[in-house]
Amino acid sequence: MKFSEQWLREWTNPELSTEALVQQITMAGLEVDGTEPVAPAFDGVVIAEVNQVEPHPDADKLRICSVTDGSDSYQVVCGAPNVHAGMRVPFAKVGALLPKDFKITKAKIRGVESFGMLCAEEELGLAEKSDGLMALAPNAPLGDSIRSYLQLDDTIIDVDLTPNRSDCLSILGLAREVATLNRGILEEPEIGEIEKAVEDVFPVRIEAPEACPRYVGRIIKGVDISKKTPQWMVEKLRRSGLRSIDPVVDVTNFVMLELGQPMHAFDLAELSGAIVVRHAKAEEKLVLLDGQEIAIQEQTLVIADEEKPLALAGIMGGEHSGVSRETRDIFLESAFFAPLAIAGKARSYGLHTDSSHRFERGVDWRHQARAVERATQLLLDIVGGAPGPVIENVNKEHLPEAALVSLRHQKIDEVLGIHLDRTEVEEILARLGLIVEKVNKDGWIFKSPSHRFDMAIEVDLIEEIARIYGYNKLPTTESVGRMVIPSLPEEKTSLRKLKLHLTSLGYQEAVTYSFVDPEIQRLIEPELESIPLANPIASDMSDMRTSLWPGLLKAAVYNQNRQQERIRLFESGLRFVKVNDNIVQEPMLAGLIVGPAESENWTQAKRPVDFYDVKGDVEALLASIDGDFSWKSARHPALHPGQTAVVMRDEVSVGTLGGLHPKIAKTLNLNGSVYLFELFLNSIANGRVPKYEGLSRFPEIRRDLAIIIDESTPYTEVAQVIRDCAGEWRVNHQIFDVYQGESVGQGKKSLAMGIVWRHPERTLRDEEVTEAFNNVISELNDRLGASLRS
Repeated sequence: MKFSEQWLREWTNPELSTEALVQQITMAGLEVDGTEPVAPAFDGVVIAEVNQVEPHPDADKLRICSVTDGSDSYQVVCGAPNVHAGMRVPFAKVGALLPKDFKITKAKIRGVESFGMLCAEEELGLAEKSDGLMALAPNAPLGDSIRSYLQLDDTIIDVDLTPNRSDCLSILGLAREVATLNRGILEEPEIGEIEKAVEDVFPVRIEAPEACPRYVGRIIKGVDISKKTPQWMVEKLRRSGLRSIDPVVDVTNFVMLELGQPMHAFDLAELSGAIVVRHAKAEEKLVLLDGQEIAIQEQTLVIADEEKPLALAGIMGGEHSGVSRETRDIFLESAFFAPLAIAGKARSYGLHTDSSHRFERGVDWRHQARAVERATQLLLDIVGGAPGPVIENVNKEHLPEAALVSLRHQKIDEVLGIHLDRTEVEEILARLGLIVEKVNKDGWIFKSPSHRFDMAIEVDLIEEIARIYGYNKLPTTESVGRMVIPSLPEEKTSLRKLKLHLTSLGYQEAVTYSFVDPEIQRLIEPELESIPLANPIASDMSDMRTSLWPGLLKAAVYNQNRQQERIRLFESGLRFVKVNDNIVQEPMLAGLIVGPAESENWTQAKRPVDFYDVKGDVEALLASIDGDFSWKSARHPALHPGQTAVVMRDEVSVGTLGGLHPKIAKTLNLNGSVYLFELFLNSIANGRVPKYEGLSRFPEIRRDLAIIIDESTPYTEVAQVIRDCAGEWRVNHQIFDVYQGESVGQGKKSLAMGIVWRHPERTLRDEEVTEAFNNVISELNDRLGASLRS
């Protein structure tokens, strides 16, 4: 929020320099983003009045003006289209120095002498662009410096407020904060009740009291919109980043900046029947003040009359019901909207307004009538009119309640590391507007003020005490604690080790968002229910991921679009799955490969990656864990049939890998065959603790075996039979040939394997190995229907 330092000092004026004030505000938790002067340096510019205007003899667009500063008269050549006799304007005399070191000298323009220059806002550095001279008030004192008249020796302070400090989105809130920090006096403008001059009222009906528990309104008849907004108000708006529009809009904006209560003014002639605060109906549309037509979502709160919606509640008014040049009677509104009813609504329409910014964070729910009285007071002074009575529609059941917060004296000492006596604690919190509801031996129960939505628990009050006492006055103490090194299970493989292993295989780590495109997620995991975000940052990032694959696939597309041919990526992170209405977070490790199997080189031909490349990488990764893993063919909706497998451990699936289905690859515009894997980290991380075994000095015996089995029987089942039946002295077995052809029969395949035995303490006898070998052959026949290949 931007504000004028001078405006703040009208409310409270501590004996601090600008730099000290900025430092104090920052140290109180209201971080100052920056400061800038209200106007650049210039000198020699005074207030003058144009007495006479005559055409230039040699230029159609120039005028010869006679101006006076109250003591002398000057001839000035001027090209501004709005110059006219009787207007008072800034006048730069000969010798004046304007911004950018522009010095005014006596000049001859098209043969006519000019002794000075009449100035626009742009020439004084008060605006980026101007359409004509800067018109001053008719009573502006002639001859006075324009700097002193407009109080341009001022500083604009830009404060970056956290969402919980909406109470400081106004001069009132900032002044209240500065007065509290400096034990100063808060001089608020006197706001009394304006007596009614007419009996006219406009009825208000609230159909959504939970979203709008309080609505205040007032009719003002006979306003004169042609009147000019006072220069002092225009300047205060400008220094707060708002431009002047018309007196009525300027007043509502001014009250918003002053008191923190957004307001709106309707043209009474455009209203029908009654004001109705309700949720939008299906297919309703509204043209906003910025000229944009929108289709209103049904859950959006609107201000309507009996016929049509008039405004997006708490966001922006409608174009056709707003104040215009023809407006004679207005209806002022000031409401309290529940923050949750407004939060996110403006962004859903691509909007962000000063009103929505305040209502989303919360405004003082007791200030609405006061804001109407203040706006009425200002409007009567500027545009005149006859006010009607203030009407208020309130539903107390849905109004916020002041929080009662318990505070223990001892807890303050524990958290802040300093002892404050009870009187000082009470005095600090009293300056913040808290009221002591109860005092007990341990502490107090305080009642929070209506303008503070962020005081709910004990540490909130302790934070406030620290802010006001001064963070820089708190003692610096070193934390004392036992530095205990946690024991790490030796059998558990760290994620870092797994990452390093994948890196050694040529993979690069990717970090993608946990929010994914729901369309891509449905392609990958159509059977899992996605978890949508309540307030997504974009439509293609609106669901929590149920797999790491969508992010990796998106990264692969991104890299291929930038001429990256060989891509190997992995990622570790959480997936989010809904189980019995609960969200379960599971750590996963996933990877993707696409493109050539090897980097381009002269020693081997270029070959695209295939299923066995990704399977080999996963096997190598799992081998580093030293666990019992097996493989099983499977089906997955995102993977190619026949190129899909699951990793098994203790008869439980711990991961999936395979080739991406061609239809999905085409949908995502991926080039080439893509292979993926995804493993459950918690299920694969535990391995076996290494155990020492001495090397046998006795010879090993190998027997080779060739069997014929059904082609659908995986080798893992054959290997399991060998492990079970080859005896305790088996040290290794290895497949070295696979054959399919007419000689083994249709639907069959031949597997050739070598089995190795060795005894640790003696030489094995031939009959012992033969017995074990025959046992393997028998079990292969019994379990798998295998026969020896002759």
